[in-house]
Amino acid sequence: MKVPVIIYPPDASGGRRVQSGTEALGVAHSQKDVVELLRSAGLEGVDETELATTSIIEWHGGGHDVWPAPW
Repeated sequence: MKVPVIIYPPDASGGRRVQSGTEALGVAHSQKDVVELLRSAGLEGVDETELATTSIIEWHGGGHDVWPAPW
C-alpha cells in the first residue's frame, strides 16, 4: 500500500471512515479497528503504538486519540 491512508472525523456513531486512495477500507471505532483494517488491506507490521507516528496515515478531524463514545 503506497498511497496514504486517510482516517476521517468521527461520525454520529463515533466511527471513523478509513480510506486508502479510492478504496474504502471500512469504519473504525477504535485504534484496534484501524490496525485490523490496515492488516486486511495488506499493510502488516503497524500496531496501535505506531498509529500516531507512522507517515502513511493522515488523521482528519482529530488524531489517533479522538474516539467519541457512542451514544
